[in-house]
Amino acid sequence: MILLSGCRLQTIAPPEEEAAAAIGLAGAIVFREQPMPVEEDDATPELLSFPEALRLTLKNDPGIQAALGRVRIAQADADQARLLPNPILSVAFRIPDSGGRAVVEAGLAEDLLSVLRRPGLVSAADDRLRAAGAEAVSAVLDAVSSLGERFVAAQALDSLCSELEERKRLNARLIELARARLELGEGTLLDLTTAEAQRLEIESEIAERQLERREERLALARLIGQPGGAADWRLPAWDPPNPITVPDRRWAEAALVRRPEVQAKEWQLAALGAERRLAWLAPLEGAGVGVDAEREEEWSVGPSIALPLPIFDFGQARRARARAAVLEASHELTGIKRLVVEEIRRAHEAYAATLANLARVERELMPLAERRLGQAQFQFKTGETDITELLLAEQDLHEAHTRLIELQRKASVALIRLERAVGGAGVAAELEAAAQTKPGVAAGGLGTTPEAHGEASEESER
Repeated sequence: MILLSGCRLQTIAPPEEEAAAAIGLAGAIVFREQPMPVEEDDATPELLSFPEALRLTLKNDPGIQAALGRVRIAQADADQARLLPNPILSVAFRIPDSGGRAVVEAGLAEDLLSVLRRPGLVSAADDRLRAAGAEAVSAVLDAVSSLGERFVAAQALDSLCSELEERKRLNARLIELARARLELGEGTLLDLTTAEAQRLEIESEIAERQLERREERLALARLIGQPGGAADWRLPAWDPPNPITVPDRRWAEAALVRRPEVQAKEWQLAALGAERRLAWLAPLEGAGVGVDAEREEEWSVGPSIALPLPIFDFGQARRARARAAVLEASHELTGIKRLVVEEIRRAHEAYAATLANLARVERELMPLAERRLGQAQFQFKTGETDITELLLAEQDLHEAHTRLIELQRKASVALIRLERAVGGAGVAAELEAAAQTKPGVAAGGLGTTPEAHGEASEESER
């Protein structure tokens, strides 16, 4: 967007480009000029990968399009702020009682206050346009984060359902073995009854998990713009995320610069600061300058000015209101920054701890549970133990598998939330790359804010 303010040229990056940089995916976001249908006609592959789901979500998400629409509204407001109000032409005819030629009075006036306020209003409108762009980036990050968590949940439930189906097959073989041992007189009816009771428990759990799986897939179908679709795609296997090397302090520093919610509030604060500087013009409201002409016998023309007399209203209330609005936004900005730091630290610690726990389960717990089940199966077949030990070993292995899948899901969700907290996957990738190439580089150099332009620092201090 190219905006003109007097003789000064300002360039404001389109929010589509800012959002693409934040998520690390160029050219994926386009504003749609026409209303979107409820059901998109995009063809989805049999195997729905996350990049393809992300592409469809960025293309079809109505929240993103609504945010981009608000940017267009702010753009129109910024254009409107650059326009001077139309001059007012007034014409009056008066006919003398004694007859004769009519007296004609004409005037052309311009609102003086609008001329004086125009540079400040343009600056405020530009800041609000930037704030709307940052809010659009935030909407994109919300959509990406929601998609990521839904996608991971669907993957986890696919794994859980597959694991339960395997348990069901193992239980069927166990029932056959218990029945065969009973017929040979080596087993008991209790063993067979216990195995069949376990079958019913497994089938009940399968039904619950399949319902959860279907619900997650329907939610995923809505996110990609196909709420009425079959949602029967295959999803790829879980891809283990990489460990993080950057400490949470550096993540927090980057988030305070690149998080769009912080940027939006900073630009709003800058706009309020520009409006506060205009409050001293409040006593001039209603002032005008122009040209008046009058004709009686001959035409007479001369300049005119209309000024209000500041007897009752000196503008003190409006100045106080503008100052209070700046203070309110400043306090809200502090609250947002504190929340950002908390979100970074919570997600960072959750991700690191979950990865460590996941590695422990993979390296230690799973091999032990599998070895125990093998030993229990051998002892049951040879008649050394009853079915109870075998069922306990199988239950422990199932719990270990479930624990592994849940930890995989938690690790992925923690990474998604960490990337959302820092301002997007693109920002996170920049941070990790900078740490690997230049370990001492400061995270504060990753972006620009109103303070970097010197437009809001003065009002923030006030």
